Amino acid sequence: MKLAEAARCLWPVLVLLAAAAVPAARGIWLDLPSSGTKCISEELHNHVVVLGDYYAFVGEDYDVNNTVTPTITVKVTSPYGNNLHHQEKVSHGQFAFTTTESGNYLACFGLDGDQHGIKKVTVGIDWKTGIATKDWDSVARKEKIEGLELELQKLEGAVDSIHENLINMINRDFDINRVSEKTNERVALYSMMSLGLCIMVSGFQLWYLKRYFRHKKLI
Repeated sequence: MKLAEAARCLWPVLVLLAAAAVPAARGIWLDLPSSGTKCISEELHNHVVVLGDYYAFVGEDYDVNNTVTPTITVKVTSPYGNNLHHQEKVSHGQFAFTTTESGNYLACFGLDGDQHGIKKVTVGIDWKTGIATKDWDSVARKEKIEGLELELQKLEGAVDSIHENLINMINRDFDINRVSEKTNERVALYSMMSLGLCIMVSGFQLWYLKRYFRHKKLI
């Protein structure tokens, strides 16, 4: 009885914790320029699942009698420039991939050719990464769990995600420190080489001047 009462008391707290801990999907709207592209980016580490859903629609300044659906070009690239998704002349679509490189992943959107008098085109983007891509409804149906147990699984997934992010931050900090130490060593070596070169040049100048003055019988 006491356990049931405790569970009922903990329920609102767990729901709030799950909502705060589990990252929400990023909903973004972009107003596309008449020429060129607009891009969004996110810095991700290896082995992160990314899901994207995009759709183009006519913005505020449009003719109500115009029934033309705007089309766009979409290109998603990895930090090293590899194409992960590329579509042309589409009004909506999806992409999904698992990251294999650490760095900024870029998604760019641009208008396709003549838009038949459409003055403003907006793209809606639903960008999900990590645990936000997990379909918890399917998990609940497959494992036959619900309520408090499902929320606990969400919290466990969120904790694992946070732990993984912390490990990646520590690794990045270690890499930055290593690069900084190597840079300091190279700067110190360059300074010593510069000092040695200056001493050699000064010694050569002194030897040359003494030889010159002796040749002219000035000393």
